Amino acid sequence: MTEELKVAVDRKPNGAVLYTKGYINNVGGEEIANRAYELMDADVRTLLLNLRETKIVNSIGISILIEIIEKMIDKGGTIAFCCLTPVIHKTFQIMGLANYARIFDSEEAAMKELGL
Repeated sequence: MTEELKVAVDRKPNGAVLYTKGYINNVGGEEIANRAYELMDADVRTLLLNLRETKIVNSIGISILIEIIEKMIDKGGTIAFCCLTPVIHKTFQIMGLANYARIFDSEEAAMKELGL
């Protein structure tokens, strides 16, 4: 059995970091989307998703992440991911997420590059 996804938000002066813990499936993806859309509606234009404690993302979770990326691009913002497992990193490459969102090895590198 997979654990329910938990999302924590850390607001920064120039954006926000979302920390995920658990399985990103349809339910988990929707939880991330809800948080991301709330932040976008509050004029946050830089989002970093730290997936350090996420080991699995299914196809529905990927499609929801793509929707979040598209909405952020439409708003003129930036979205990035960090701390991916090798399997998730490869999946993001194959599914094309890496073409529209930056991927960083560490949160520190991402925050420095994104100005968070």
